[in-house]
Amino acid sequence: MEGAHRVIEQRNPLCGDALTLWLKLVEDRITDVSFQGSGCAISRASASLMTEAVKGKTREQAEELFTRFHDLVTGKLDLDKDPAATKSLGALRALGGVSRFPIRVKCASMAWHALHAALAGENGAAPDEAESPS
Repeated sequence: MEGAHRVIEQRNPLCGDALTLWLKLVEDRITDVSFQGSGCAISRASASLMTEAVKGKTREQAEELFTRFHDLVTGKLDLDKDPAATKSLGALRALGGVSRFPIRVKCASMAWHALHAALAGENGAAPDEAESPS
């Protein structure tokens, strides 16, 4: 992505997944996000669903979604007992079954951890450099 404010690279040495995430922030809103990756279907599907889910969201909304998604794939969130969370996750619910396969949690969460790092200003521009409109 040209003009990205943040670029993060992630690798999962357990299964060979690799991902580069590009993020554009205008003020406090994610205006664009994309990725390029290789690896298993779970990591690629999760990254694709994540980019769609966070576009247009504020940093705070994206962090809240990160937490809910992480709770989903680690088995801390029971969708049957929390209908509000079910609705808020939308298509991301499809990855809920990952919690039954602990070795796959890193595959599903790798892109999300890259997003979390990008929002925190790691491996790219300092957070205040991405705050003003381009």
